[in-house]
Amino acid sequence: MTYARAVAYSSLAALLALYVVGAVSVPPGSLRHEVQTLPLWFPIVAGFQNREVAKWVAVPCFILWLTLMISIWLFLFGWARIITGHFSPIEVAMTLVVGASSIIGLSAAVRWRTVVRPVAAFGLFVLFGTLQIIALRLSFIPYIASR
Repeated sequence: MTYARAVAYSSLAALLALYVVGAVSVPPGSLRHEVQTLPLWFPIVAGFQNREVAKWVAVPCFILWLTLMISIWLFLFGWARIITGHFSPIEVAMTLVVGASSIIGLSAAVRWRTVVRPVAAFGLFVLFGTLQIIALRLSFIPYIASR
């Protein structure tokens, strides 16, 4: 499997796991999770098209999602209260899927050498990191969060 496909499949696994969380959460928050995962579509499409930019648009998303999953695990272990709440067994299982897919995607990205120029790579990294944060923030708007 190419690194591009590994990044694409890892992004897709994270996206699907987050959709499952949206389907089982109370109250159901499907739209919320669809908004949160919008930036993940870019590395999925670019990765399956073998485009080298897939690496640079996926890495900030993987970093952010892995950070959020670690924060949830720290809360579940009682070690930190960065993210709090009640998590069903399915939601906990999906945090493992999102975390594992983020780790796998990051490890593929680290090994993947691209010819994308450093300035373009940095720009894509910052852009998609920003887009992922904006998507998360938008998902907490009451209209979106309650749908």
